[in-house]
Amino acid sequence: MDAAFTAAAAAEIAEHFRLYNEEFGRITRRAAGYFLAEDWQAAQRDAVTRIELYEARVARCVAVIGGRLQARRAEAALWSGIKQAYESLVARRPDSDFYRTFFNSVTRDLFGTVGVNPDVEFCATSVGRAAGSVPIRVYRVAGSLPTAVREILADLPFGAAIADVDSAVHRISAEIGHYFAAGRHSGAPESIELIEPVFYRGMQAFVVGRLIGDGTITPLVLAFANLQNTVRVDAVMLSRADVSSLFGYARSYFHVDLPVVSAAITLLRSFMPRKPVDELYTVLGRAKQGKTERYFALQRHLDKSIDSFVHAPGERGLVMIVFTLPSHDLVFKVIRDNFGAPKTTTRADVIERYQFVFRHDRAGRLVDAQEFKQLRLPRARFMPALTEDLLDHAGESCRVEGEDLIIEHCYIERRLRPLNLFLREAEPAAAESAILDYGNALRDLAASNVFPGDLLLKNFGVTSHGRVIFYDYDELCLVSDCVFRDLPRARNEEEEASAEPWFHFGPRDVFPEQWLPFLAIPSALSDVFVRHHGCLLTAAWWRAQAALAPEAAAALAVQSSNAA
Repeated sequence: MDAAFTAAAAAEIAEHFRLYNEEFGRITRRAAGYFLAEDWQAAQRDAVTRIELYEARVARCVAVIGGRLQARRAEAALWSGIKQAYESLVARRPDSDFYRTFFNSVTRDLFGTVGVNPDVEFCATSVGRAAGSVPIRVYRVAGSLPTAVREILADLPFGAAIADVDSAVHRISAEIGHYFAAGRHSGAPESIELIEPVFYRGMQAFVVGRLIGDGTITPLVLAFANLQNTVRVDAVMLSRADVSSLFGYARSYFHVDLPVVSAAITLLRSFMPRKPVDELYTVLGRAKQGKTERYFALQRHLDKSIDSFVHAPGERGLVMIVFTLPSHDLVFKVIRDNFGAPKTTTRADVIERYQFVFRHDRAGRLVDAQEFKQLRLPRARFMPALTEDLLDHAGESCRVEGEDLIIEHCYIERRLRPLNLFLREAEPAAAESAILDYGNALRDLAASNVFPGDLLLKNFGVTSHGRVIFYDYDELCLVSDCVFRDLPRARNEEEEASAEPWFHFGPRDVFPEQWLPFLAIPSALSDVFVRHHGCLLTAAWWRAQAALAPEAAAALAVQSSNAA
């Protein structure tokens, strides 16, 4: 009886994942049509719908399976049998790890698992052992790079919409030629290998592949934009740093119809060998698998390391307790039980803002914070001061259970060097570049209708490539929700000498003219910032951004509706 029962339950769970995967694919494939139609609002709606699809399908599966098992829904012996039957069923399927992760999601909900329960969960992935292949197109250069590039453009699904093919061929060929002639390689590439499915994100389409020649592999990404029914080349990326940033943790997820995602990741890592597997899964839209890979990578690291979790470098936050493992590249953020003045936000507000970032266009400037629940870590690996801080000031989220510290709720992000610390330590040229990119980050966020709220340098971090990223979300809001005001001028000496504001202001009022003294930009860099980004210190610039934001705000309203 149990054998037939476990087989049926395993098949039911696998079918739920298959249905999820089919819908994921249908949504993903619509991105190509939105790109050609320039329907950015529909693309944004689909991006949010696809993100929310996984949890919705897990919940549906839990309801069906739980109802069928009834009193036996938490019977470990039964689920051990279901797990064995499930593994036999999915082991040879492409991206079988996706099936295993889905199974784990179901059992964790049914059992309320804290940490990992190996009896009813799969505790390893097949990372590095892709079953299947990624479809690629190979173009032989054969002495004529422009001819190969022209063939590439003709094969694109939107090739007919490229208005000036000759100019596109010239630009792409010239940039590849200059790269190879600049001493990096000898001669020209022998061939060009491109992943056949196109990568779509926001208002752009990307053709991703590599140049093969002289025993070397060089990444190649061709970015295209569509404006007024005319597709044009937007960028030609050849450096590993640029391509790695494109596939980075501060970017929104691609929509790309890959038959075997793990095979694509193997190919991508041939020219991005330092890119973590979990980040690639995530940026390809498989966020849950990315979380699974990140968790198991953390466990492997804990097994082979001996250092302790400590408070993360930088100023202590009023909203989050942030800690890290010095030998690893992650930070853990736990919400405090109470927030110090002048913070007026609530725990629910903080969680909502992190959800907002998860669904919003991150514009390459917002860290992807993965939400983890019921995390079990060895207490002995925590410095005593950190343990005390977590238990005393984040008791709603943290508790001790035996030899472990249980973290009920936290966010895990890639570790960045806080901008304020970076500016103190960096060489002058690197510091100047960082402060300029800080201004660029504010511009990029504003263009996506995001206002950081708290612009202090400590809330921004610097990546290994020198890019400035925002990571403190507790005061983040929409540009279109703010009222940017010019600072009223004092009418008399009494008003000018007043220690308190003498004019009325509302909760959404923002006065950019007041920012510079509070940003604490080192004096040697303050003039540089004002010279290049002085407009950011004016209300007029921000009002102009807010005026451009209604379309983005409408898309966000759709997000909120979908989330509800």
